[in-house]
Amino acid sequence: MLLLRVRIPPAYGTPLLRRGVSTLSTNPYIKAFRNASVANEHILTYLDTDPPSHRLAIGSTTELPPTPRSFSENHEFLGILTEVLRKHAAQDPNLLSQAKAFAGPGGATLGSGGAFFPQQRKQRGTKGTAAGLGGGGGAGGGGGGGASAQGGAGGAGVGGHIHLSDLRNPPDFGRIAWPEDILGSIEVDGSGNIIGEFEPSGTYRIVTNEGILGLSDFLRAKLVERLKEEEKRG
Repeated sequence: MLLLRVRIPPAYGTPLLRRGVSTLSTNPYIKAFRNASVANEHILTYLDTDPPSHRLAIGSTTELPPTPRSFSENHEFLGILTEVLRKHAAQDPNLLSQAKAFAGPGGATLGSGGAFFPQQRKQRGTKGTAAGLGGGGGAGGGGGGGASAQGGAGGAGVGGHIHLSDLRNPPDFGRIAWPEDILGSIEVDGSGNIIGEFEPSGTYRIVTNEGILGLSDFLRAKLVERLKEEEKRG
């Protein structure tokens, strides 16, 4: 039988374009879309919409995973995050558990991931943004925790403050998180009931050497819900 080799010419029509998208290895809940307008840049977002909304994105980065050097924050996203935390932080199951532990016999050394000290004026290394939280960059720290001046007063039956900290870099037992990992604080009474409103720390950084924004399941769901509402409004 005579076999003929037939060469099939390549198709030069317009290819089916699909925007490159992936999830971060350091946080699978955050998507990284290639920025069609800027070479070698990715848009980071919690939303699945393609193309992504720059207004609702966490920010952009020239490296994956993002680093403090490569990441540029979105100030509008910071404002939305702050509003979500002000509204829902007091209902976060993790924070409620920490509030009860704070009021217990060992409350002076237990709480929102760290130790508590007599009330002191908080020392903030950098100014916060207008949104209330800190900026995008920041030096990451180890699990040892930051300066004791970041602690709150109270514990062991006495009211005080507990911190809401990013989950990317949990501090060692009995220590508080580094300033760039502290989202904010909230007041607790002597019985472990949350009685105050969430107050942003002004020192928080979305990206540090330890990773990118990490929220509890509860708060992340509330944030995504708010972002979707904003997306519908256009």
